[in-house]
Amino acid sequence: MGCDQIDGFSASDSSWDVTWRVSFKCACVGWGGGGSSHDLTCRTWPHGTPRSSSLQASQRRPYRSFSQALKSSSAVFCVLLTATAWNCAIMASPYLSGWSKNRPPSRGEYNVYSTFQSHEPEFDYLKSLEIEEKINKIRWLPQQNAAHFLLSTNDKTIKLWKISERDKRAEGYNLKDEDGRLRDPFRITSLRVPVLMPMDLMVEASPRRIFANAHTYHINSISVNSDYETYLSADDLRINLWHLEITDRSFNIVDIKPANMEELTEVITAAECHPLQCNVFVYSSSKGTIRLCDMRAAALCDRHSKFFEEPEDPSSRSFFSEIISSISDVKFSHSGRYMMTRDYLSVKVWDLNMENRPVETYQVHEYLRSKLCSLYENDCIFDKFECCWNGTDSAIMTGSYNNFFRMFDRNTRRDITLEASRENSKPRAMLKPRKVCTGGKRKKDEISVDSLDFNKKILHTAWHPKENVIAVAATNNLYIFQDKIN
Repeated sequence: MGCDQIDGFSASDSSWDVTWRVSFKCACVGWGGGGSSHDLTCRTWPHGTPRSSSLQASQRRPYRSFSQALKSSSAVFCVLLTATAWNCAIMASPYLSGWSKNRPPSRGEYNVYSTFQSHEPEFDYLKSLEIEEKINKIRWLPQQNAAHFLLSTNDKTIKLWKISERDKRAEGYNLKDEDGRLRDPFRITSLRVPVLMPMDLMVEASPRRIFANAHTYHINSISVNSDYETYLSADDLRINLWHLEITDRSFNIVDIKPANMEELTEVITAAECHPLQCNVFVYSSSKGTIRLCDMRAAALCDRHSKFFEEPEDPSSRSFFSEIISSISDVKFSHSGRYMMTRDYLSVKVWDLNMENRPVETYQVHEYLRSKLCSLYENDCIFDKFECCWNGTDSAIMTGSYNNFFRMFDRNTRRDITLEASRENSKPRAMLKPRKVCTGGKRKKDEISVDSLDFNKKILHTAWHPKENVIAVAATNNLYIFQDKIN
């Protein structure tokens, strides 16, 4: 390639805006309006025959090869990102995505694997409250056998699903015929031994556990613990600890609800378990603070072990300061040494050993600071963007508006802005870095900040834990980009 490869994107020694190269193959998935926008449709795409139009790298420009477009009448996709226990839910509220299992790393097409609806609309008659079927979060459990397990949650109820394959069926029952109807006992003249017969492959999704009636407020986070036996669920004011085998009770480990609700000053926005230490977890708040708690210290973690907060510059304080400082997502690095938080304008990386300030700060769309008033009026300022690490913790990714998403290399501190656009997804089309112009004369390939479409936003992104493969959810499309295979 003539330059160094940096975990999903490449850079030479020249200026980044013409030499950043992203050699990804893109697969865009869309669906029609035939289904409910709140259905959870779990889909995986097994590899097909690899296309011959593999991505070719250029010395000066990034290239992208549009692989395929899958359509569905349902609204949500489920994809298993890897063939091992590292199954990753990459789209939530209500989207979910990934790849098929037990496949070699050949790059080909993806086909629908399974479809099921997770939640039904409900109504709380006691509170006269309608509970939507919309999925807020989805988390995979490590794969232990041929079946896959995932947790999905709407505002009130969490479900544990098992997704498995069946290619044989039993035939030759004594008391019922092949259609399942009961036979007349008086016409049974012989004893038969049922046998297993081959059948067309069937993928089944069955709810194994239902965890309900534990949250008064809307659930915003679920996180599987590193012991793979317990998980956390968080709403605006409380965090509960569940055992995967026990559905009728949970332990309340964080409760920030004041005695007088008029004294409420902050709410919980996200919670995450430590990837290596099952007793440690963090949760973020609408004030931009992060609290690290140790469950060994007390059963009720009202007192945090560590408190992470960046001091605010008084000179830059404005009416919107508290809103844009609210943390929408928090993620531990795979090593467990760092954690990453996403607020409205930036991504921050924190060292768990340093609480007073982040070790790294990346501006995602600082050019929107002058637009905060209009963003407040159209409620875009309350959008909750997610963020993710790559498999080696050397790069991070998050979304923005106008279907842009940002990637930051932690080693070189270089960044790149890319666009997930269906219009540009043509065979062998170039994936060019995009740049937003904030004022003055703009270049041909630049886009003015005044022409950004705030209805097109990328809230959910994911990075394959072991490969340079990313997935991006752009409104009603799912884009999969993968690194070039030589």
